[in-house]
Amino acid sequence: MTQKQTFSVSGMTCAACQASVQKAVASVPGVEAVQVNLLTNSMTVTYTPGLEKTIITEVQEAGYDAAVKTETSAASLQHQKKKTRRYMQRRLVISFVFLIPLMIVSMGPMLGLTFPEWFMNPFINLTLQWLLTSPILWFNRRYFTVGFKRLFQRDPNMDSLVALGTGAAVIYGFYISMVAWLGQLNGDMMQAMSYMNQLYLESAGTILALVTLGKYLEEVSKQKTLGALEKLMDLTPKKALKQIDNQWFEVDVSSLSVGDLVRVLPGTIVPLDGVIRRGQSSLNQAAITGESIPVEKAEGDNVIGATLNQYGSIDVEITHTGSDTTLSKIIALVEEASQSKAPLAKLADTVAGIFVPIVMCIALSAFGLWLLLGEPLAFALQIMISILVISCPCALGLATPVAMMVGTGKGAELGILIKSAEAVEKLATVDTVVLDKTGTITQGTPRVETIVCEKGVEETFLLTVAASIESQSEHPLAKAIVHAAAESKLSLKTVDAFVMVPGVGVRGVVDGTTYRMGKISSLDDPRLATFLAQGKTIIQASTKEKILGYFVLSDTIKSTSKAAIHALHQLGLKVVMLTGDLAPVAASLAKDMTIDDVHANVLPDQKDAHIQALQQQGKKVVMVGDGINDAPSLMRADVGLAIGSGTDIAIESADMVLLQSDLFQIVHAIRLAKKVVINMKVNLFWAFIYNVIAIPLAAGVLYPFTGWLLSPMIAAGAMALSSISVVLNALRLRSFYPTRYNERR
Repeated sequence: MTQKQTFSVSGMTCAACQASVQKAVASVPGVEAVQVNLLTNSMTVTYTPGLEKTIITEVQEAGYDAAVKTETSAASLQHQKKKTRRYMQRRLVISFVFLIPLMIVSMGPMLGLTFPEWFMNPFINLTLQWLLTSPILWFNRRYFTVGFKRLFQRDPNMDSLVALGTGAAVIYGFYISMVAWLGQLNGDMMQAMSYMNQLYLESAGTILALVTLGKYLEEVSKQKTLGALEKLMDLTPKKALKQIDNQWFEVDVSSLSVGDLVRVLPGTIVPLDGVIRRGQSSLNQAAITGESIPVEKAEGDNVIGATLNQYGSIDVEITHTGSDTTLSKIIALVEEASQSKAPLAKLADTVAGIFVPIVMCIALSAFGLWLLLGEPLAFALQIMISILVISCPCALGLATPVAMMVGTGKGAELGILIKSAEAVEKLATVDTVVLDKTGTITQGTPRVETIVCEKGVEETFLLTVAASIESQSEHPLAKAIVHAAAESKLSLKTVDAFVMVPGVGVRGVVDGTTYRMGKISSLDDPRLATFLAQGKTIIQASTKEKILGYFVLSDTIKSTSKAAIHALHQLGLKVVMLTGDLAPVAASLAKDMTIDDVHANVLPDQKDAHIQALQQQGKKVVMVGDGINDAPSLMRADVGLAIGSGTDIAIESADMVLLQSDLFQIVHAIRLAKKVVINMKVNLFWAFIYNVIAIPLAAGVLYPFTGWLLSPMIAAGAMALSSISVVLNALRLRSFYPTRYNERR
């Protein structure tokens, strides 16, 4: 028995940090899986119950802090964001407050600034530089405490690179200061003045200030990627009108319980999921499902929390609270998807695991090589510092999660719930779309159009018996027959020995006689030929001895299905339909819908086999369905998409959930997946290329030919910009707009 728990992790700054935390937790006996997200500073762990303290201890020993994550709310998320930004702002402001005068003191004479003669005294000048540098070092000490700790544990990260680079500059600066001070004490002012100009304290201060600036801007950009999640959390109102002793009082939504009755006035938000007990209205569900057209609701209908009541006052009985509400489940899915790893991310993780040690080796090699070539210590030191500072594993670590976070958030806005990053990457490469018929292409609410009785059988008797048996089934066709009996005000009979055979039909005993409802046994009956040609569904009623009659049912095709299938063709996808209906019915629908391939008379277990056969042909398949019988094929497909109006088991089996029962959602999901994957690839490309170009430049490869050398201060600025550019590129996904094509063709 295992459990899954999310932990908040603080102190991570780059992909190497992420890899360190993941490696540390994965080594704990009893931990089955761990996923660490640099973007959200969180970690999801699957483990044997009781290991929470051990997991937290391992994270702390790795140099970071961890805690069990409590339920996320808009207020807590905002609090955490403000806390992080205030901390970063304080470090940033203090760094630049002391850096500006430090630059003036150290570089003023080179810039032509004039100072009093006493100011140029080596002892005074150097002491002043140290006094200005010390606060910058102190308020950014985390780079050193964490960086060297990771280094000593032989698992260096980005902080280690910054700590080594600035630490080398500070140590060299201390050496230069001592030589200059000793020269002055010995009366050798020439020596003191010459060494005073070789001090690297301004470089150390600038590096720390610019890296902190980059981290601050990166944090601001990262927080923007959480915008969609915050919007979702903000949807639930804070107050609600609750009935207490037949009177209405305003209470906190957090105090509501299952069974409470609340009144939702026109223009207000439904607080939680429930069922209408009085009144009727039109509800705008766009915030949850992405549907732009309001939905009519009446007594007995279910309503979703966070939807807008348009005009009528309704009394709603609360059915779900807390994490059981639809909105909470959507938020949980978005968070979980953003924390999952796409296959592309594994490449970045692999590189990040060895990146920092390689950079350190390159820096030390370059340092030694330039010394061997006869360059002075200060020159070689500048080379080493530039290499250490310009290298950026942050961009690698952010390349995929920022794109995934923005993509899943955008999907949630459109009513597309993504369960994993891997599903997104797979969906971007599918070439075949397999559709169920009932409830996917059609409305899924068939009606009895005609009842054909055999000689000697009364229609009322046939409908009563059929509805009695079908009342035991949840199939949409069964519900249609039961509904027809209810409209005729017929009383149903007791059913014994009910049996359902998936894909075949049902049977039961009524008044001592066994009746069967299911597929027609012969296609030769001329009375049925016309109905079959029109795409109608026919259910046969019979006993063991004879056929009693037929129920002719029709199911309306969704208004957007034809245009959506055309849009799928425009994306270069093959469209296949699997249905349990008869071949003439399926063929009629497929011809009208321009479906490429159709398979009729398909039993539930055969759907899975059809998906498998397509995959064996080399096809990458996405399956779309909404019923219990679709669950195996949804799991078998490369990507399973469940229509949100479908059953819970279909939704649980799928990789993504489409909250609207509209085939255009498939088009939007595929287009969004392609955009997200392209964005991740672009981010990874620039993260890799940046380091491939930057490190040789910092190593001085152009110096022998052009005399050009990269300053450590410029290197620090470039490193900061590389991370910010990756996040800004991912934020472009927020502008994704679902093209509708031509809705009717």
